Amino acid sequence: MAILNALNGILSNFVKLVLHAVLLSRPTDSGQGEFEDEIHSITEINEGLNLFDGDIVESNSRSSILREDTRWASSVPYLLGNTLDLHSKGIILRAFEQFGLKSCINFTPWQNEDYFIKLQKFGGCYSNVGKVSPGGQTVSIGHGCAVVHIVEHELLHALGFHHEQSRYDRDDHVAIIWENVKEGFEHNFNKVSEDSSSLLSTSYDYTSVMHYSADALTNGNGFTIITKQPEFQDVIGKSIEMSSTDTLELNRLYHCKASVSFLDHCSFDDDSMCGMSVCSKSSVRWERVRRADGGPRSDHTYLGTSSKGNDFFMHFSTMTGEKGDSARLSTRRMTPGRSCQVQCLQFYYYYSGSKTDLLNIYIREFDSAEDAEGTHKLMGQITGSPADNWQLHHVPLNASKTFQVEFEAYKGTGESIGGFSVDDINLSETECPHETWQIRNFEEFLNNNQPFLFSPRYYSTDSYGFQIILVRSPRAISLFIRLVSGDYDDKLEWPLAWRQITFLMLDQNPHMQLRMSQQRSLTTDPIVMNNNGDFYWGNPREVGSLFEEGGETFFASNLYGIRIFMTLEDLRKRDFLKGGDAIFSFTMQDLRPLLTINSLPCARIPQQNFTAVPGESADDGACSGVTSTTIATPTTTTPSSCVSILCSFSPKMVCSPLILLITLYLLLND
Repeated sequence: MAILNALNGILSNFVKLVLHAVLLSRPTDSGQGEFEDEIHSITEINEGLNLFDGDIVESNSRSSILREDTRWASSVPYLLGNTLDLHSKGIILRAFEQFGLKSCINFTPWQNEDYFIKLQKFGGCYSNVGKVSPGGQTVSIGHGCAVVHIVEHELLHALGFHHEQSRYDRDDHVAIIWENVKEGFEHNFNKVSEDSSSLLSTSYDYTSVMHYSADALTNGNGFTIITKQPEFQDVIGKSIEMSSTDTLELNRLYHCKASVSFLDHCSFDDDSMCGMSVCSKSSVRWERVRRADGGPRSDHTYLGTSSKGNDFFMHFSTMTGEKGDSARLSTRRMTPGRSCQVQCLQFYYYYSGSKTDLLNIYIREFDSAEDAEGTHKLMGQITGSPADNWQLHHVPLNASKTFQVEFEAYKGTGESIGGFSVDDINLSETECPHETWQIRNFEEFLNNNQPFLFSPRYYSTDSYGFQIILVRSPRAISLFIRLVSGDYDDKLEWPLAWRQITFLMLDQNPHMQLRMSQQRSLTTDPIVMNNNGDFYWGNPREVGSLFEEGGETFFASNLYGIRIFMTLEDLRKRDFLKGGDAIFSFTMQDLRPLLTINSLPCARIPQQNFTAVPGESADDGACSGVTSTTIATPTTTTPSSCVSILCSFSPKMVCSPLILLITLYLLLND
């Protein structure tokens, strides 16, 4: 007992020291050094700048959203000024991608056009409203402004939008508490007249990225804005992304008929099936259902919520039939419009069949409208062990002409109690996330005493090994990265230079254009050193510590990351948790080309090694429209193979011995 007590004391102090060290890791908005605990609001960042409405540069005549000459063409030329650091440039390009996904606004590198925006890193975050002058108008992304939603805010000003609380109908929705406004700043709460603005037939948006916070420009005596609907008091000014109403207004103002990069979405809610079709050479085919034997019991779209009877998904059963039976689910034809021949297919799947069943993802490219056969190319494959939950999957595509996506389900050998199900398909002309970490039963993690989660070991697109560590504190979650030794370290360039690492927690709205995901980024600086005088982003075999886990020896560097990635309060909003699961994605982008040019080269599609390709395909089966079928509630269910948060771990992951120490400490104190 004395030994246990002594060990208990040692572990207690050790764990506290570890937690203290981890929670004090605080990188800056430039990616290095100390990080602010909270993202500051634009009014806080711009304090003392005496700008109109907090972040607007006034022109000689205040621009009007109603004047055609203050609007841009859908293509907006931009120039990244030499005052911007690489981290800010990377964030700006990420914001441009969001505009392209959600609207027809396409930010293009400047090619000597008279009118363009010039992004600079001056003091504060600010912009003109609308297109105001030739020769380049400044949008400042200053210190503290290099966050995607702040960049979106300033770009929306440049595109012609005022603040949400400046609407001429705002008094119906919010009250301005004038006695709480800092003296001399009252003009920041003026309304824009009906003669010079339009509501664009949209309702007041408390979630707008253009809305002031409740305590904006306060003199310290309380809120300056009170919402007429109390439930939104803690919502205003806290947007992490353009809202659906923001993008609706933008698309109406610029008469958008389609977005730059979005191609297709389908949740199988109605009989139109998004123009999809099925093909099969056997009696087994894809069916549109509301539940399936062996699972799932619900579609993904309405998982955890109530539906209106339109909660359908597509299912291919492998419970019956013969080995080799297959069927194909095909999207409508689409034509890519961007110069980079890169697309990302994302969808949710549920796999309840045999380990030998396959789901193959093809693209079929067509030379013309008359081309009925096209060229078939395998792009992705799902196999392995079944699971009792919906899982997110990404497939990078490289179609260069009109194409369609095909989901081919294939029955293998062995006993099956289910099959393959697919739901919530999204397709865009964007790069896929480099890695995705879906954590099961995340609510359990938030509510238990385990403070850490360790991701599997990942590899960047250029083969650097890394691992993500998630830390829970009483009010927030933190995300950290550390480099880990990998298979290619002797062939890589060290230190790891100018990679922007983006952590994203996915808002699991079924339609990607309606999502408001939380994302933060940091950028590796090759000259930054740690307290030992080693390069922080050096080769972990040289600057890291040695670990042994599960018979594997590896090196890992110090943690680096974001102390307050998301508060627990915000995490429970929207669809960040769905079916109890949380989904994080990670991208490591090489920013070095931005040292000399204004854009990044096209992404490379990673090579795929498919372990099993069926010898016979359903390629020439007869196609027809999808028949809606409802399968009765199953009388048997799949026994759950996952009863705790530990199921989020991969058997191949690199796991720190700290988990064992922390677990032992918790057991000793149980």
